[in-house]
Amino acid sequence: MSQARFEAFTVRPATLDDVLDIANLRNACAVERTGKPATNTQAVRGMMEMPGFDLETDTLLAHGQQGQVAGLGLVQVNPPNPLIFALTEVHPRYWRTGIGATLCRWVEERARRSIPELEAGSRVVLLQQRLSTDVAGRELLLAAGYRVARHNFRMVIELEGPPSRPAIPEGISIRPFVRDQEGRALIRALREAFRDNWGYVDRGLEMEYERWMHILDRDPDCDPALFWFIAVDGEEIAGLALCHPEMSEDPEMAWVYVVGVRPAWRRRGIALALLQHSFGVLYQWGKRRVSLEVDAENPTGATRLYEKAGMQVERRHETFEKELRPGE
Repeated sequence: MSQARFEAFTVRPATLDDVLDIANLRNACAVERTGKPATNTQAVRGMMEMPGFDLETDTLLAHGQQGQVAGLGLVQVNPPNPLIFALTEVHPRYWRTGIGATLCRWVEERARRSIPELEAGSRVVLLQQRLSTDVAGRELLLAAGYRVARHNFRMVIELEGPPSRPAIPEGISIRPFVRDQEGRALIRALREAFRDNWGYVDRGLEMEYERWMHILDRDPDCDPALFWFIAVDGEEIAGLALCHPEMSEDPEMAWVYVVGVRPAWRRRGIALALLQHSFGVLYQWGKRRVSLEVDAENPTGATRLYEKAGMQVERRHETFEKELRPGE
């Protein structure tokens, strides 16, 4: 894509040389909204190098007249899935200058070009997420034709002392994941546990495996032998809790990527036991807060489960959607 100009800004695709600038942009936005940073260069590079993601076609970076990064547009397409995820971020010093609207137009144009690759007859929607207190971001998306489709919670538990020991159901044991032996079995369990969730993207077993291993290979802080836990019934993985020991915004906070149980093992207390086990291990590693993200309308009752585990809602996000093609 050749360099283009709109108003006083230039735009071009992002490259790996922009990792630091993008991390700084995202953190400037996060600090303005929450008072805390949200990411680091390691996480940004991992996102930019994700299998199937093309920087040349799927990103747009805006710069001001002095060369400073002013905004970012990003699109994630997962053919043939009809859900297209997008991100638009504008540096606080450039809010309400028109960059956000321009980036929204670009992500929509990029998303529409992918429609022929997606499942025939399916309803194609473009999705973006905003913090519930982000009034300007909300106004921008509503003006661009989006509507609120979903709500998500950031839930947190404060570990003021050693957590209670988990009540592990009879016949179930919880232990660390063994990567070299159980990689694909873990991904099969993960896919089955989340297949019915809203927003689930079926990328196929091998693509899903490649993406998760990509995350592990580029994250020296996360050792799955220490922080990824599985609940097993004999030789079957019944459930899983995949954790990370650190968050950019708070060195004492760990977070849970996912906690899930396969349908055949639900309603037995396995998810709660996995959470409590995770809290205990993370506490031993010096973590005093643990967080996770949950769909507020999760059909398995996840929000109630997390409340039972002692977690409380800290932040709310809204997922906005724009229909690009009607269908089923």
